[in-house]
Amino acid sequence: MKKHSARVAPLSACNSPVLTLTKVEGEERPRDGPGPAEAAAAGAEAGRAGRRCCRCSGPRLRKLSWGLAVVLCVCTCWAGSTQLAKVTFRTFDAPFTLTWFATTWNCLFFPLYYVGHVCKATERQSVRQRYRECCRFFGDNGLTLKVFFTKAAPFGVLWTLTNYLYLHAIKKINATDASVLFCCNKAFVFLLSWIVLRDRFMGVRIVAAILAIAGIVMMTYADGFHSHTVMGIALVVGSASMSALYKVLFKLLLGGAKFGEAALFLSVLGVFNVLFITCIPVVLYFTKVEDWGPLSSIPWGNLCGFSVLLLTFNIVLNFGIAVTYPTLMSLGIVLSVPVNAVVDHYTTEISFNGVRVIAIIIIGLGFLLLLLPEEWDVWLIQLLTHLKVRKKEETVEGSADLGAAVQNRRRARPSFAR
Repeated sequence: MKKHSARVAPLSACNSPVLTLTKVEGEERPRDGPGPAEAAAAGAEAGRAGRRCCRCSGPRLRKLSWGLAVVLCVCTCWAGSTQLAKVTFRTFDAPFTLTWFATTWNCLFFPLYYVGHVCKATERQSVRQRYRECCRFFGDNGLTLKVFFTKAAPFGVLWTLTNYLYLHAIKKINATDASVLFCCNKAFVFLLSWIVLRDRFMGVRIVAAILAIAGIVMMTYADGFHSHTVMGIALVVGSASMSALYKVLFKLLLGGAKFGEAALFLSVLGVFNVLFITCIPVVLYFTKVEDWGPLSSIPWGNLCGFSVLLLTFNIVLNFGIAVTYPTLMSLGIVLSVPVNAVVDHYTTEISFNGVRVIAIIIIGLGFLLLLLPEEWDVWLIQLLTHLKVRKKEETVEGSADLGAAVQNRRRARPSFAR
């Protein structure tokens, strides 16, 4: 019943009234005007319609305002984390260690969610009660050791690979290319969902996937197929593939998750990272694969800044749907591309030749096509039909007004018959 009451008033309530005809002595004549009672009733009805429109537009405006803030936050955090990682690697050449350090901050997801629950919920629960309720997401038995290794550990590995491949690619290519190539993950999500989840086939999304692949090839060609460029592009494409696999497997194995369940799941990934991934940065350090340098020279400010930006990005991306539309959040990722391009233009020697610009535009266009809802063609047909009917009604109204005016002129003409 709540959903029904929240629906927007039909468009016909806002249309202009048509000419009303009334029977007078066996012939149709235009009504001169409504009476006082009718005018008052019409005014009251118009007032109620206006209040309904205001009530409908208020939540929408609020949601759009929050959407603008979310878009700016997503764009700033993603572009800022990418640029800060690029700066960090100048003095701290350890992408896997940076990945491990940033993923450890995922442990803060559930505590932050619980703070929000205490501040907002009318019926507050204890930490243990909230934890047990969110654990139902993993099954009837909750978060057991078996569930931890079968349902959480694989996603922890995919999470680490996604971030590590992306950060390792930033060492080899500029931030603009990395950010625009990572946008291809949405095309990979569609292809995997179509194959694995048997999602609905959409021709426009196939076109978007083709555009994404064409953009990858053109981006590789932009720098002349140098070895470091090809390796960097391959790493970003691998990162986008791991991200798409993570999302599709999550939907296949776990389905959907509420806010508390998603926060608990991400915190579990952080715990898995601390318990089982910590040994890998240590091994890489002692084998000289990753050079930290002396502990005094480690840029802790950059590491913490990158982790905070990435944590904020994931928080907004996972919980921003509560205040705005998912499509607006996705637009923030696309808008990070021009932001990175501007920063790279003034900080690095990037060459924006024609091939690179066309590749960026093609991948961005493919990403935007993937944001179209599944019923976009039905909505487009309905919109065109509505516009066609409205134009026809306006034409009929104009003809009726013209006919009434001609008839009035004929009646007003004096009679000379004797």
